[in-house]
Amino acid sequence: MILVDANIAMYLVGAAHPNKVDAQRRLEALVANHARLVTDAEALNEILHRYTALDRRSYIQLACDALLGVVDEVLPVGLETVERTKQLVLQYPALPVRTALHVAVMQQHGIETVLSFDPGFDRVPGVHRLR
Repeated sequence: MILVDANIAMYLVGAAHPNKVDAQRRLEALVANHARLVTDAEALNEILHRYTALDRRSYIQLACDALLGVVDEVLPVGLETVERTKQLVLQYPALPVRTALHVAVMQQHGIETVLSFDPGFDRVPGVHRLR
């Protein structure tokens, strides 16, 4: 199982960028290999937050559709996730909170691999980042 981060969808629907082609190529390979892809509710929240902050609301639906179109499941974020996130940010002070939340979801569901351009995942032992 592989967690797909929000930045993958944002690169897919955004302007030309070197990561756009890489995101598309990696996703296509994972889908072709029938990998079980998941995301979490926080990834969708990140899309909402980012495009609202940029005043590019027209991208919200595109990015959500791109993400939801490739994942098999959206994993929930609950109190247990938030408690684990708190532990992670206290243990790894340089770890961004959003990244820690994704890691907490991964740990809850036994997921070791994430598809992301966020180097923050590299700070957590046991997490393998595809990029």
